[in-house]
Order: sequence, then structure tokens, then C-alpha cells
Amino acid sequence: MQGPISWGGYCFLNNAAVAAQGLRHSGCKRVAILDVDFHHGNGTQSIFYDRPDVLFVSIHGNPRTEYPFYLGHADETGEGDGEGFNLNLPLLAGSTAGQWFAALDTACAGISAYKADALVVSLGLDAFIEDPISKFALQSTDFSKLGARLRRMALPTLFVLEGGYATASLGQL
Repeated sequence: MQGPISWGGYCFLNNAAVAAQGLRHSGCKRVAILDVDFHHGNGTQSIFYDRPDVLFVSIHGNPRTEYPFYLGHADETGEGDGEGFNLNLPLLAGSTAGQWFAALDTACAGISAYKADALVVSLGLDAFIEDPISKFALQSTDFSKLGARLRRMALPTLFVLEGGYATASLGQL
């Protein structure tokens, strides 16, 4: 496991990790996790950091200025057998939808190169522009574009709902 045990965050159970491990147990040899929550999936990264059978890819706020601060840097690529199976794509606060989707293209290219049997998406809706605790600029319609982009990967995909706190306006088109 990389570094100290990863304490912190908003979850007591890591549903994305449980789902990925469940897919592994049900016969998938290679599973990818794409975390699009504004906050880095530090727990997910720590669980799979030394494993080659689960690729972890995260688009999140830059840990130099955004919580959880201590994990999620671009140079964290895995260790031991997991070297090269962790891809962090930190973005600056205020990143536009164009910058976010450029990171998504990089993420999807990495997942495609990995040749995953299935994809688990940690769907953080807190990348929404009106979210009170996050600092990206996606509009409601951008989440439909995210879905369309992931569909083009043609992988069995499971979405796990993560953060998103602008509930009054998030689903409005």
C-alpha cells in the first residue's frame, strides 16, 4: 500500500472498490475505475495502488490546493506490481468544461489501452458549476456528454453515485 493508510473523505464503505473487486471475483480479469468526483478518490487509489488487475484513473481538483491534499498528484502511478496502473489527472480550480473533457479524453485513452473487461465509474456530480464545495465548471448537459463519451468505449459499465450537492439545480437542463 502506498504511503500511510488513507484516512479521510466522505465514505465509510468504498462502493467503487467493492464493485471492482466483485467484478474481478465474477470473472473479469481487468477492471478500470474512472473517478470523476471533484475530490480525489484517495481510498480507491490506496486499495489498488500495488495491483495490476484494477486500473484507477481520476480526474479531480489539484491536491496542492484541494482536499484531500496528500494524494492525487500526477506522479503517483502505482508501485510494485501496480506500477503504471494508476493515472491521476489533477485540474486547477475553475477548470472549464473544455479542460475537463480534455482530461476525460486522456482518461479514456488510458482505459482503452489497458483493455479493461469492465468499467466502474465513481460518478461525482460535484464537478457541476453550482456545487457549493467544488470548483469545476461543468453544466448539467455536460454529464450527458460524459455518458455519451463513455458509451463509445463499449465496455460493460457500472455507475456508482458519489458527491454532488447542488441538488436544486443539478438536474435542470
